[in-house]
Amino acid sequence: MGREMNAGMEGKEQNPGRERKKPLRGIKIRTMNYVMIFVSFVLYIILIGVTVYASRRYDEMISATDAYIRYQEQASQVREGSDYLTEQVRLYTVEAELSYVENYFQEVYVTRSRDKALEALKEDHEEEGAFSFLQQALDNSNQLMEREIYAMKLVSTARGQDMSGFPDVEKTVLEQGDQELRPEEMTEKARELVFGASYQETKGVIENNVSYFLGSIKDDMKQEQQDSAAGLKRVMARQKVLISVLFVETILTFLLILCLIVKPLHVYVNNIKDEKRLDIVGAYEFKYLALTYNDIYELNAANEVMLRNQAESMRREAEHDPLTGIANRRAFDDWRILLKVRATPLAFLIVDVDRFKQVNDGYGHETGDQVLKKVAALLVETFRDTDVTARIGGDEFAVIVVDIKEDAKDAIRGKINNINHLLLNPTDGLPRVSLSVGGAFSEKGFEDDLYKRADEALYEVKENGRCGCRFCGESGAETNSPA
Repeated sequence: MGREMNAGMEGKEQNPGRERKKPLRGIKIRTMNYVMIFVSFVLYIILIGVTVYASRRYDEMISATDAYIRYQEQASQVREGSDYLTEQVRLYTVEAELSYVENYFQEVYVTRSRDKALEALKEDHEEEGAFSFLQQALDNSNQLMEREIYAMKLVSTARGQDMSGFPDVEKTVLEQGDQELRPEEMTEKARELVFGASYQETKGVIENNVSYFLGSIKDDMKQEQQDSAAGLKRVMARQKVLISVLFVETILTFLLILCLIVKPLHVYVNNIKDEKRLDIVGAYEFKYLALTYNDIYELNAANEVMLRNQAESMRREAEHDPLTGIANRRAFDDWRILLKVRATPLAFLIVDVDRFKQVNDGYGHETGDQVLKKVAALLVETFRDTDVTARIGGDEFAVIVVDIKEDAKDAIRGKINNINHLLLNPTDGLPRVSLSVGGAFSEKGFEDDLYKRADEALYEVKENGRCGCRFCGESGAETNSPA
């Protein structure tokens, strides 16, 4: 076909006079492009400069917003760190689980969310007044730690727990009066220390300090945002003017392109969609292109019919068994690969015609072929259109039953038993045969070991008298249908 296309092109080159008899007049596309490119270039350079300035103002406004959000997060870390310590010590005084003590000191010495938040704020925020509020919150939280550790000491002493793993608690010395308390009284006092009004009052002071910090920086951030927004507004006004000019220039360019280029192209696209010859319209270049295309179109139209018929014949031969008309081993392998990546539940059956060699030897290969056709037809008729039925060997077939789970064993076995009943009681003059079927289920598509499991089940059927259906993992002769 390539030689024919080249020949068509050569023919056009040897006889170009058909469209060159009349000279073409009109605006040159190249000249129009140069003018529009120059005008657009100038406008875009000015617009880019204004946009860069606007971007800076916008970045300043976003930076102020991000800073405020960051300060909020860091302030929340101080609050949340203090609340976490409170939660762990309270849980310990109630449940006396050492894991809460471990979590407590993990936060104090390892996670250090409160200290890290303050360190980050020192780097980001230069105003000492606002920062001092958070520092006071941390100081108050540290004061509460002394009370919390003392409460831990009371509970651990009352419970007789070994606190050698927690030096801060172990080295804490109880007051003389507390040492003389009974275990129940020690526990009660510990809970009063972390649940009482005094404790809650200090927690409220911490919350107020965090709120004062956020209120202090909020005003600063608001002023920065207002200044940036005012500058951005002025720049955007200039952008509107430039964009309006550029819009008018773009409309003019579009109208010229529409008349000189788009309209003939639109006609050509419709012709191609309708699979017709191209109309001879537009500029000289488009007319010459249409003439060349029409010559190639005529050649391809003739070749397409021939190639389509050949491709359809080749595709069917490649995917279907020539004897039975069902899918062949190649098509079956394609389905296996496809169902490996689709995690759909399925059942896989290996179907073997019992004593088929005796049929071939006793009745001839022609009769054997008729038996195979009959088996294939019964399998296709019995299973659904969505299932895959294939001949994968001489007298071996395979069925992939999709979208089915293991609770459908009896339904599948019933289908196989019906087929065996028809094969064992023929009315078409063919010899009696039966099927041995091994199956396996999968919840996740065609798994790698599915073929092996189904083959093992088939082996069990043959070992137990053939003529039946068994699934991997079953036992007992009851899975075979009567001969």
